[in-house]
Amino acid sequence: MSASSASLTSPGSSSALDEETARAELYGLLSQLYYAAPSAELMAALRVAVTEAPADGGFLQEPWQQLVGAARAQDDAAIAQEFDRLFGGVGKPEVFLYGSHYLSGFLNEKPLARLRTDLDRLGLARDDSMSETEDHIAYLCEVMRYLIAGDDVAVCNLTAQRDFFATHLQPWVLQLCDALAAQPQARFYAALAQFTRAFVSVEAQGFDMLD
Repeated sequence: MSASSASLTSPGSSSALDEETARAELYGLLSQLYYAAPSAELMAALRVAVTEAPADGGFLQEPWQQLVGAARAQDDAAIAQEFDRLFGGVGKPEVFLYGSHYLSGFLNEKPLARLRTDLDRLGLARDDSMSETEDHIAYLCEVMRYLIAGDDVAVCNLTAQRDFFATHLQPWVLQLCDALAAQPQARFYAALAQFTRAFVSVEAQGFDMLD
């Protein structure tokens, strides 16, 4: 997986093209933040990100401001330690980042097999250098980024985005957000969960309008 390098502007747009670019960038940002403890470069960019949406009352503005504020409130080492406490360590993590866990209660189960079938249909495969399985939220966000920003119009279109989102992200990602929100040691990642929840809600509403 090669996560995009998001240009961290505040969510909001003035044109359809801008909106698609912003969606792709936000999926890329989520992919990076959930995949590993964020790099110093990424955190530096997040801390100086614009926090005012172009249009007043943007639904994502408040959770975006809180995410940027959480990044500014902690240093890189503290955020890296938080990532390791929540998602790393030996044995069972405090919070799972895999869809199969939320959909079936176990890792590497039928939801992962179905996902691999759908990825194959899209012509996508996991990079051998990636240590996580394809149902990791970072990988799924990267797939969504590709389906929005990719050049292959046969698969990179709104229908493919809607179907992939509805099948492989929407059924469980709010459970992940709930799990993070319930963690007393989560600060930066609690803010990330809140932003994720808001962004997924906006995505779901947008896809509903296609029907």
